Amino acid sequence: MPRVLAIDYGTKRVGLATTDPYGLIASALGAVHAKDVITYLKNYITKEDVGCFVVGLPKRMDGSDSASTRHIEIFVNLLRKNFPDIPIERVDERFTSTIATRSLLEMGLKKKDRAKKENIDQVSAVLILQTYLEMKNN
Repeated sequence: MPRVLAIDYGTKRVGLATTDPYGLIASALGAVHAKDVITYLKNYITKEDVGCFVVGLPKRMDGSDSASTRHIEIFVNLLRKNFPDIPIERVDERFTSTIATRSLLEMGLKKKDRAKKENIDQVSAVLILQTYLEMKNN
């Protein structure tokens, strides 16, 4: 069964998460520099069957586009160009960074580890993926 791969895109770093081979459990895959993400994904797809990308959709509280929406749309177009056979789903990512930071705190990570942005990006990608899986199963 193909995996679902979630992407929390940022202009500096990109958080990645994926499902297990059965599509049930979301796990952090890592965080990569934004300029390296397409190469990373190409390498990953040679090893794993990916059936869908899920990309976070940044919205403001009122539902309008956030300041980062333009950058993410450019990235989504790049994904479509490089992976035309893999569908792309979008998931509202409001509050994922806040929830990710709180989750790292609750996990007992030291302040130094919680401050590492790549940890927040990875957990945010997991939250985006979990949201998608819950929506799909309802």
